[in-house]
Amino acid sequence: MSFPSSLDARGLHNWAIRTVGELSHRRAEINALNVFPVPDSDTGSNMAHTMEAALAEVEKGGDVAEALAIGSVRGARGNSGMVLSQVLRGVADSTVDSRVDGQTLAEALSLAVRLVERAIARPVEGTVISVLRAAAAAAEESAQRPGVQLHEILVDTITAAREALEKTPTQLAVLREAGVVDAGGTGFVILLETLLAEIEGGAVRDAEAIEEVEAELEVVFFFEGDLVALEQILAPHGNSLVVARATEDAGTVHIHTREAGPVIEMAFAAGAVSSLRLEVLPEAQAQAEAEAETRTIFAVAPAGPVAALFETVGARIVRPDEVVETSAAQGIYLPNGYGGDAGDARVVPTASLVAGLAAISVYEPDNPDTDSMVSVMRDAARSMRVDSPDEESVEAIIAKSRELLAGGGEQVTILSGVELSDAELSDELDVEVVAIHVGGITTEIGVE
Repeated sequence: MSFPSSLDARGLHNWAIRTVGELSHRRAEINALNVFPVPDSDTGSNMAHTMEAALAEVEKGGDVAEALAIGSVRGARGNSGMVLSQVLRGVADSTVDSRVDGQTLAEALSLAVRLVERAIARPVEGTVISVLRAAAAAAEESAQRPGVQLHEILVDTITAAREALEKTPTQLAVLREAGVVDAGGTGFVILLETLLAEIEGGAVRDAEAIEEVEAELEVVFFFEGDLVALEQILAPHGNSLVVARATEDAGTVHIHTREAGPVIEMAFAAGAVSSLRLEVLPEAQAQAEAEAETRTIFAVAPAGPVAALFETVGARIVRPDEVVETSAAQGIYLPNGYGGDAGDARVVPTASLVAGLAAISVYEPDNPDTDSMVSVMRDAARSMRVDSPDEESVEAIIAKSRELLAGGGEQVTILSGVELSDAELSDELDVEVVAIHVGGITTEIGVE
């Protein structure tokens, strides 16, 4: 039986339609495999959403391969969606007029490996990257045979990908313990299988409505600026950091973090941020609800960015005149310079907002020893030296920061109504600076 030697733009478009249908039908199957990096059961839904976004971009017209790449980068959901977007970017950068033949497939997969390795801050074996590498190697080897066609190369590629997928539990303990293969790798194999089905003329499934699956705190945004620098800035503040590049200076950033406030502030300080999405991962949400029954942090703070920082670790924001009703075993109270009535809650004497941030930064929700936790938070607040500049200007803020740093310190935290650049202040003061813009407050500078 003969098969087409290549797919043209229409065929690539049809493949995208076919893939959306297959992923939407099998999303529950893929979600059930999702145990890494967190068991949030959303990989199938994320891949289907991402492919749906790619297809929607194609419907606008223009070059099909490029539209698939752009749509998937901008609409990427989760780690798996990021990887999918880079595979489609590999296709777009390897095709001419959206035509895919055997050589193009091999080039696209090899390029996708490089893009994904660059996008993922800490690649882990036993995940989709292992399956992608195996597929790319097989495609490249198969494409070197004289006279080989797209169908043969694709069959060889799928065989290698399936074998690599079956090996993922031997590479990653969490998969082995759960008795499953990698979810993202499964989704990637489906992409290859639907491409083969398109070439062979198999039946197309209609897409099902894709349910929204709330995904620990997942922060996703489109960023324009120095992506390399942003990766270095964000890496210490979370996990599953992926940067899916649309160009050298623009791409979608994905990170799981318990420091969503600082992450967002740092991103805005580093470049242009758009399409910001913040979702609570189901596991983190369930954990937060369980914690709320046993221990609550009450923080006095003005509405806005500062309140959001406290809320990212589950703190409840209260007014200075609000009486806290909780037992001593359940409540920790941060006055943050505003005073207030702590009721029976344990008080961490934070005399300023930045001292409150220092205290909250060492809070461990999973630590069941409240006495120990309060002691650690008090130590953190006491160790931060806090002061305000003589006037609300960049020059005065720098001068006061230098004055505080004369007594030692490795990090400066600044809350201010003055617009400040973290990077410029870090260079000026030669220490790490976190500057948070808060309108209507007197500047607070904390050094620790």
